[in-house]
Amino acid sequence: MRVVVRYRNDEGSFSDAVGELVRVDDDGVEVATKRGPVSVSAAAIAIGKRVPPAVPPRR
Repeated sequence: MRVVVRYRNDEGSFSDAVGELVRVDDDGVEVATKRGPVSVSAAAIAIGKRVPPAVPPRR
């Protein structure tokens, strides 16, 4: 399932992780993004939702 998770980063601002949902548990989530896996603690999550599949690259 492809998701976007908005979370508060270490600097106090917000970031988004967009990609395939790899893990969900009481500690948080892990999202496989284009730049690699992103683990987000449950306390840092502001909001998350399912998003449509990525558009295939144009030729």
